[in-house]
Amino acid sequence: MEANVERTVVEFSRASDEGAAPFVELIQRLFAAGVERYHADLVRSEKTYYLPNGDSHVVKVAPIDVPAAKELSAAGVEAAIRSSQAGQIRYKEFCERVLAAGCVGYVVSLAGRRAVYYGRTGETFVEPFPGAK
Repeated sequence: MEANVERTVVEFSRASDEGAAPFVELIQRLFAAGVERYHADLVRSEKTYYLPNGDSHVVKVAPIDVPAAKELSAAGVEAAIRSSQAGQIRYKEFCERVLAAGCVGYVVSLAGRRAVYYGRTGETFVEPFPGAK
């Protein structure tokens, strides 16, 4: 991965952890850097960023000390998303809430303009980006 893209994904990860910028702004930075998608593993505290050419980069992120519920609650994940979109919570609390709702990780597709949240047994909740069809 090129150094400038690597720097962007590291900055994105730090800004997310610190709640330093709105999600939409951070996503725009990733898109501008050429990132196609990323995977957030909430249990391992890692994000993996992917480019269309197959290059990837793993970034360690701040751990979240909330155990994941055994079953995915789509309503719980959706409530956390809505609170985040409304600016009521920052990223750390978002992660705490989705873990408590049984989400162990998620994939954000910039190309597909959606996020797919998944639980321990493969249950999923799909959230289109605001304004996406």
